Amino acid sequence: MKPEENSVLKIYASTTDKVAHKLLHEHIVLKAREHGISGVTVYRGIMGYGSSSKDICTSKFWELTEKLPVMIEIIETTESIMRFYDLIKDDLDSMKKGCLVTIEPVRILMNKSGNKKSLQ
Repeated sequence: MKPEENSVLKIYASTTDKVAHKLLHEHIVLKAREHGISGVTVYRGIMGYGSSSKDICTSKFWELTEKLPVMIEIIETTESIMRFYDLIKDDLDSMKKGCLVTIEPVRILMNKSGNKKSLQ
């Protein structure tokens, strides 16, 4: 039996980027959950620049609204990732600011589930 091929999808953007008046990273996480993606992690950077902004964005404790780099990461089967990317591609295209999307193969060494608390 051939092992399933897995990949990591990474979306690089900014904490202030929006899709249809909703923050991009929140939009992606909610859409991923809605479409059965097993997990998503959003990382907030402390400094960076790129397609979303040519200005260097940095974290300063005195700023109330911070525009910082953000990376949204999904590890899933390659087939599921490509299907999900097809769902969000138009959302990403509709953004006013830029973003970078990458996909790479990944080998999962362990995927151990823990005890889940029930919400009541």
